[in-house]
Amino acid sequence: MKLKSILTYVFFIGIGFLILYLLYQSQQAAYLEECQLKNIPADDCSLIDRIIGDFKSANWIWIFIVSLVFMLSNVFRALRWKQIFATENYKPSTINALGVLMVGYFANLGLPRVGEVVKMGMLSKYESIPIEKVAASVVIDRLMDILSLLVVIALSVILARDVFGDFLSSNLDLSTLWVLGLAAIIGGLLGLLGLYLLNKWYKEGKLTNPWTIWLIEKLNGFVESLLSIRKIKNVPLFIGYTIGIWVCYYFMTYWCFNAFAPVSHLGLTAGLVVFLFGTLGMVFPSPGGMGSYHFLVIQALLLYGISSLDANSFAYIIFFSINIFCNVFFGLLFLILLPIYNKSRA
Repeated sequence: MKLKSILTYVFFIGIGFLILYLLYQSQQAAYLEECQLKNIPADDCSLIDRIIGDFKSANWIWIFIVSLVFMLSNVFRALRWKQIFATENYKPSTINALGVLMVGYFANLGLPRVGEVVKMGMLSKYESIPIEKVAASVVIDRLMDILSLLVVIALSVILARDVFGDFLSSNLDLSTLWVLGLAAIIGGLLGLLGLYLLNKWYKEGKLTNPWTIWLIEKLNGFVESLLSIRKIKNVPLFIGYTIGIWVCYYFMTYWCFNAFAPVSHLGLTAGLVVFLFGTLGMVFPSPGGMGSYHFLVIQALLLYGISSLDANSFAYIIFFSINIFCNVFFGLLFLILLPIYNKSRA
């Protein structure tokens, strides 16, 4: 492994652990204050012991159910992915599509976003699909996720406008948001202009550098694959898979409330808000959302009157029991099985 890769890995792992450390310190301080109010000696107040106790008290039947729902969402995603490939007459097997997804999630726990590269490389190898075609399919998949996330945000604002509005007004600097948004738009437009000019010079035969020509040809193939989304044969089924993925994600959060008594009374709308905050935490570039997921889930639960300590325990339970367990177990499982499966196919 190159030094740059090692440093990048250490940097992102460090971000995740730093967030977890700061969260732990703040929650430990809150726990000590609670112990003082109850006249409990500080030596008997260990947040780690409390979290372990909360894990033991969790309803593992509900956690198992949520784990099954998580895997169902991945099956839906694999089937939707196959639909995208079908627009260009590629037919990857469902096992390969599902397997590389899980290996990708597993890889993301080590280094943020590296899972995207891993799953593209594996599927391209196992199914003999050009890498630019696989990359385009991943971009389409992510674009659908962005659209779905926007729908979730809209629903949250509508259904929990009071709670959601209070959070935004106290935590969001709109002036900074406008500046960042404008900078992103300008940067995107300049990038598109640069690609347009390169492609124009390529068609006119003005480019001579072989690497530049190779890059433009790959980009053209990538764009062609992106536009193939127009050829989806069964649009209702494609939309159905998309809805199925995000409904599963929602119930993963909502049903996990039943696994931990202090949050079991929360309703459907609270589940939507906590789900949204957790999803935004997973977007942050830390390994598997480590730290950022915990922080935002805690913030969401605080809006509904859950104590910071109970919110912290719930965040650990849902993150480590479902995200880490499922992704590690099934990621390793498919990492072992896929070479065997594809060798037998060959």
